Amino acid sequence: MPTRDLLVIGAGVIGAACAYYAAKAGLTVTVVDRGPVAGGTTGAGEGNLLVSDKEPGAELDLALLSLRLWGELAGEYGDEVEYEAKGGLIVAASAPGLAALEDLAAHQRAAGVRADAVAAADLHHLEPHLAPGLAGGVFYPQDAQVQPMLAAAHLLRAARDRYGARLRTGVTVTGVICAGGRVTGVRTDRGDIMAGAVVNAAGTWGGEIAALAGVRVPVLPRRGFILVTEPLPPMIRHKVYAAEYVGNVASDSAGLETSPVVEGTKSGTVLIGASRERVGFDRTLSLPVLRRLAAQAIALFPALADVAAIRTYCGFRPYCPDHLPVIGPDPRAPGLLHACGHEGAGIGLAAATGHLLAQALTGADPDLDLTPFRPDRFAEVTS
Repeated sequence: MPTRDLLVIGAGVIGAACAYYAAKAGLTVTVVDRGPVAGGTTGAGEGNLLVSDKEPGAELDLALLSLRLWGELAGEYGDEVEYEAKGGLIVAASAPGLAALEDLAAHQRAAGVRADAVAAADLHHLEPHLAPGLAGGVFYPQDAQVQPMLAAAHLLRAARDRYGARLRTGVTVTGVICAGGRVTGVRTDRGDIMAGAVVNAAGTWGGEIAALAGVRVPVLPRRGFILVTEPLPPMIRHKVYAAEYVGNVASDSAGLETSPVVEGTKSGTVLIGASRERVGFDRTLSLPVLRRLAAQAIALFPALADVAAIRTYCGFRPYCPDHLPVIGPDPRAPGLLHACGHEGAGIGLAAATGHLLAQALTGADPDLDLTPFRPDRFAEVTS
């Protein structure tokens, strides 16, 4: 096949953003995926665009850049991807929990995040159906949401229709082609595809793609379940979650962790999470986990006790040991770039990831230093 400037492996929201920004920058792009668009982690996500759950540092800087870029994308595709600048509310049940939350918020403000303290008496002005007796909270007006499958689909459609990108689904990558000491394409079950550069945007399977090129990127699956309620009249105005959620996001535990995360959607359904556990790619339905999620959501919003859950689904977050994604060129395999390992923040970080990779590919000055996300940083880390 004729050589393209860039081959992107993965048609989830990360791969879609990489394709969109690279094609917009003038590169010829092909995207391949062994399944359908958004058939992996993207299709099992809630669509969160968050700064509220991130401690100051490289990931928060990436999230702030991405939030700005998502705002620009919303100007073009907002209705199509169900973009909602709804804001996020973190609540604390106890005075010590509130003190820790306010301390985190102070550090986030210093990094450029808007974080407004909310007294216990004022919580019901934001969320009338919240349980009584909470100690207080912090409101994050920058938090937003998209419908993740729509976001991936529309970014890929724009990359194709506006900028000439190509999409090939049902194509499994089986090997990486190297010539002259650099990656020059991939082998697939549908034939070889040559490219000037290859982006590994394979999500939870990013480690497997990296291994085909002879490099190690320790991406592991971290399973999570989501409950979906019957459609309701408008009831929950923001993304609402307990302060414990922030700790669970940053945890290294392989065991089960849950904390209540509740938010409404434009369709009227309410999404309830969040659970985390490392069980490989086991998709077995866990009733104990679902019961725990339901109980925690009801404790936060008692009115949900009489609401029916109509379905549940699970997905696998692409987890890295240091909780940072892998973004950028791999010096161990010239011609290979990575865009994977975003764990549960991939939807929110997708825009910045694609934008920064396009800058790296075209030699533009980067808007953010990619050093903290470098692919070869795991030399001394074991999984």
